[in-house]
Amino acid sequence: MINNDIVSQVLLGFVSLFSNFISALSGGGAGLIQLPALLFFGLPFSKALATHKVASVALGFGASVPHFKKNSLQLKYASLILISGIPGVLLGSYTSNILPNNFSTTLLGFLTLFLSLYSIKQKKLGSSNQKISINKLRIIIGSFGLFIIGFFNGYLSSGTGLFVTIWMITIFNLSFSIAVAYTLIFVGIFWNGIGALSLGLMGNIVWSYIPILILGSLLGGYIGAYLSIIKGSRFIKFVFELVSFSVGISLLIKAFL
Repeated sequence: MINNDIVSQVLLGFVSLFSNFISALSGGGAGLIQLPALLFFGLPFSKALATHKVASVALGFGASVPHFKKNSLQLKYASLILISGIPGVLLGSYTSNILPNNFSTTLLGFLTLFLSLYSIKQKKLGSSNQKISINKLRIIIGSFGLFIIGFFNGYLSSGTGLFVTIWMITIFNLSFSIAVAYTLIFVGIFWNGIGALSLGLMGNIVWSYIPILILGSLLGGYIGAYLSIIKGSRFIKFVFELVSFSVGISLLIKAFL
């Protein structure tokens, strides 16, 4: 039974603030804390996922303000994330109703752990934001990867923002701070917005929890994004490694339980 008393709302607000603050620093992983919290408060998984998706859109809006003020984003990368990723999100959302996701959850868990270990090993990963030549092959590879990540976003919904962050760094040589900005804004608002819409049409959103979750997401996203700009890529890299490792372990636990 869902408990909507004041204490639950306040606790959920703090959970939302903290989880989205961490996500804004690392470029993903809010669901690691927020989704289990919604389950703890008594929501069935389908309703918890839909409600979390709506709140995660607010994270993108909250995080966008400091990054837009810095004016460090480029239209070509934003367009690539949207044009390549959204079809994958739509396909993944459709497929999630047909195929079992236990295998994919296990695979995503191992891949997320790999992201953490890969970043730890590559000491200089994401430490620069030097311009490189963006040829057709690089665009094709980048687009294909974003489509696959978008598919997992629609299919599983957990931890995929971390993949977008590391993909943008690896393929386009962006710094951690810039890659996180693209992830938070264009994955957070547009990819998750589509997921929230599709889940909302099925009537799974618990609207009584939405105001406090949105408030926590907006504040957490703004504070986390602001701090990430101040601290720089080295600090973000450390948080990314910590969060991606935790998300990977969480996904594997979820898959085997």
